[in-house]
Amino acid sequence: MNPFQKNESKETLFSPVSTEEVPPRPPSPPKKPPPKICGSNYPLSIAFIVVNEFCERFSYYGMKAVLTLYFLYFLHWNEDTSTSIYHAFSSLCYFTPILGAAIADSWLGKFKVLSLVGLSLIALGTGGIKPCVAAFGGDQFEEKHAEERTRYFSVFYLSINAGSLISTFVTPMLRGDVQCFGEDCYALAFGVPGLLMVIALVVFAMGSKMYKKPPPEGNIVAQVFKCIWFALSNRFKNRSGDIPKRQHWLDWAAEKYPKQLVMDVKALTRVLFLYIPLPMFWALLDQQGSRWTLQATKMNGNLGFFVLQPDQMQVLNPFLVLVFIPLFDLVIYRLISKCGINFSSLRKMAIGMILACLAFAVAAAVEIKINGMAPPQPGSQEIFLQVLNLADDEVKVTVLGNQNNSLLVESIKSFQKTPHYSKLHLKRKSQDFHFHLKYHNLSIYTEHSVKEKNWYSLIIREDGKSISSMMVKDVEGKTTNGMAAIRFINTLHKDVNISVGTDISLNVGEDYGVSAYRIVQRGEYPAVHCRTEDKDFSLNLGLLDFGAAYLFVITNSTSQGLQAWKMEDIPANKMSIAWQLPQYALVTAGEVMFSVTGLEFSYSQAPSSMKSVLQAAWLLTVAVGNIIVLVVAQFSGLVQWAEFILFSCLLLVVCLIFSIMGYYYVPVKPEDIQGPADKQIPHIQGDMINLETKKTKL
Repeated sequence: MNPFQKNESKETLFSPVSTEEVPPRPPSPPKKPPPKICGSNYPLSIAFIVVNEFCERFSYYGMKAVLTLYFLYFLHWNEDTSTSIYHAFSSLCYFTPILGAAIADSWLGKFKVLSLVGLSLIALGTGGIKPCVAAFGGDQFEEKHAEERTRYFSVFYLSINAGSLISTFVTPMLRGDVQCFGEDCYALAFGVPGLLMVIALVVFAMGSKMYKKPPPEGNIVAQVFKCIWFALSNRFKNRSGDIPKRQHWLDWAAEKYPKQLVMDVKALTRVLFLYIPLPMFWALLDQQGSRWTLQATKMNGNLGFFVLQPDQMQVLNPFLVLVFIPLFDLVIYRLISKCGINFSSLRKMAIGMILACLAFAVAAAVEIKINGMAPPQPGSQEIFLQVLNLADDEVKVTVLGNQNNSLLVESIKSFQKTPHYSKLHLKRKSQDFHFHLKYHNLSIYTEHSVKEKNWYSLIIREDGKSISSMMVKDVEGKTTNGMAAIRFINTLHKDVNISVGTDISLNVGEDYGVSAYRIVQRGEYPAVHCRTEDKDFSLNLGLLDFGAAYLFVITNSTSQGLQAWKMEDIPANKMSIAWQLPQYALVTAGEVMFSVTGLEFSYSQAPSSMKSVLQAAWLLTVAVGNIIVLVVAQFSGLVQWAEFILFSCLLLVVCLIFSIMGYYYVPVKPEDIQGPADKQIPHIQGDMINLETKKTKL
């Protein structure tokens, strides 16, 4: 007999609570939509976010614009050390977003991190700002306005580069055109960006009441790592062949962690795997502020209508970004779409990599051309020598010795020098050279000591009715900072004090005293103030050009009075800085296709609980890219053009790998990454939930 025959079915009814027992509460008023910009679908709150980002980026890029030259000329570090420290700082700025993202998603939320930590402590603030500000702006949009959100990321990137454009142009002017304590005013160049950070804080706080502030969702970073660790350890413990396999390796975390978290971590790891090749792109892009700036110091910044300082050349990048973003969004991408080509985010990023490869190939070609125009350098057991005749008649100079006696055989006229440096060979690292000077009917023999790999000037001077000579060490080549080098020889019988501008003063001893080299800004110097113990006078030095080294001989002519005889020891930089324009155009086009697309891609592929984490992971690729530059700069030992070729080839290989990975990547749709809060919930009326009647068969 069936024990359930008498109760074949049983109804379990769930009915609403009687309204007589509990009076219904009035329904909650609908949430007021956030104010929009001029009737569009853009929340007004993003205006404050964008302006804040403009000020913060002005501060950051303004400081970075002068950083390499600050290391090189103020702290007197060499080029490799300056490059390494520059990229170490950049790397640290992009490592700290991991910490900022953890705090934002798990503790304070994006709004509080951005305002309290990010803008109060600039050093750690970069880590607080970078992973939050882009994602925080994206949070202001409703899901139905996804197209507007995509355009927001372009506007957001425009604000970054607008701040960078102005600061990169202004801060080098503050550094070079203003003098502090007799030197370039780095204090002002760093102080103005600091003031902009204060303005950023004020602007961001003004929009506080308008922001949509998603609450923090627990220690997401820790949960992600724990979930991954448990899945790996659980899979290792159950590696027996008798245990059924699971569809995904993260499914082994299902015993301990909720399904939604496991799904979110799956989406996160899929994107993180795609990020592995990305640091190589940043390794190239971020060299605009280091290697490319150093390349610009070896070029001529005179454009005819304007004179660019080497560190001002970086202004091209943000300027071109402001031009290229609307050009690509409104013209190029739309034309490609009309041609029926599926130009996905990953394809855009791959094309951006290829453009960066081409940019560095062009940079290598420019570097080779610069090297071809530069004066040769003396090698081992070699010196370069020129002869300067300050006597009142011609002098014939002969180098005694079998190996070099044929080099200086022609007579040198009064107040003339040899047309170029002559290469002399040494038998050891340092040795004494013997010279024979023939002046009128006199023969004078003189001896001077020299060391290998140096430049020298043999200066012949009057000595009563005879002549004598002195050996002076010259500058070893072009100035590395793109400025001009000057020194003076004083033929007067009194010391001369010379003031070049407001910050450079040097004293030249009497009777053929020779001053040390001083570095001055490129420009015209028509009236340089000079003073002896009993007289003030001015000297016209003329144009002092980029990279040149000049020798000025102060003489007193009966017909023309006190004047400076000008000689160019090292010629000025010949190659125009405008030749850097193609490489900047290529790398900026690559940046627009890679970086702007990557920002939006990172946000769209991130689970709702991990948007700041994925933004921080995106920024972490920048940090790793800067470390790559640091390592190559310190340990490669390559000449500069070869280093550029190395980076170009490495990125080309990485681009191929990324393209293969992107081919197999299936983008996640927004509905697939919605968190539990985004799912539909039963209809709520007031505080009462209408539950349908259910029948349960026993």
